Amino acid sequence: MYLKNGFFVKNQWFYVLPIGLFLFLNIKSFFAPEVDYSAFVAQIGELPFFAVNVGLFFFFFWGLFFIVRFIHQQPIVKFTTGRKRIDWRRVFFSFSLWGSFIVIQTGLSYTLFPEDYSWNFEPIPFFSLLLLSLLLIPFQSAFEEYFFRGYVLQGIAILTKNRWVPLIFSSLFFGLVHVSNPEIAKMGYGFLAFYISLGFFLGIITLMDNGLELALGFHIANNFFISFLTTSEWSVFQTPSLLKEVSVPEITLLYTITFYLPLFALLFIFAKKYRWNSWKTRLLGKIN
Repeated sequence: MYLKNGFFVKNQWFYVLPIGLFLFLNIKSFFAPEVDYSAFVAQIGELPFFAVNVGLFFFFFWGLFFIVRFIHQQPIVKFTTGRKRIDWRRVFFSFSLWGSFIVIQTGLSYTLFPEDYSWNFEPIPFFSLLLLSLLLIPFQSAFEEYFFRGYVLQGIAILTKNRWVPLIFSSLFFGLVHVSNPEIAKMGYGFLAFYISLGFFLGIITLMDNGLELALGFHIANNFFISFLTTSEWSVFQTPSLLKEVSVPEITLLYTITFYLPLFALLFIFAKKYRWNSWKTRLLGKIN
């Protein structure tokens, strides 16, 4: 059982420090002045800003692995999965499935609503962006999964001895850390509901599948393909991508449906492929 792997680590008290510090810093974001991403981009350029913004997670990723491996003395395999070894086929299946969906969805949106986009392709900046995304996005996305669906889930499970509290806490936490994203400034705090829902989705597939593999593949695909397919002046990834969204962003019924429906479809596909059962026990049950 993946959550139970955390029960056998050393120095369990140390969970409080990274989780508490991360939570404190992001609670402060509610009271911090709005960050003007566009001003930073204008000063240093799209590619340098992207490299710095995403590249920081390279150090966060290895810092977290250092804590897990040397302070908690937990093998990385047990930090990743409840199986005997990491199932890379699950990672690549999830990556391919969600990546294909993003490409198809973007193509359909551009075809049906061409007035919402402008063609933004410039060969040198675009292929430079593609290289940076290949090098950095896996670390950025993997850090978030290992921290929220790994470190936080296992840490809270140690305290509560159940599954539903870690699921709820990690999902809310995941949503709140995105409060300083420019999407929130543009569309309001109500947009946090989509981040929190995404946190629940990732937490559910982690608990149901007994490991991080599917969540890792999904998250890496999501950020990788978005980074070079579309950009806008109000998105966290402001890049020299293929398309630039020029429409006024708003939370509509169509947006809500196109956000949630694919996630339910993925849950259905994963559940059928990996024969998930005992949903109530795996998501809400106690850890014995």
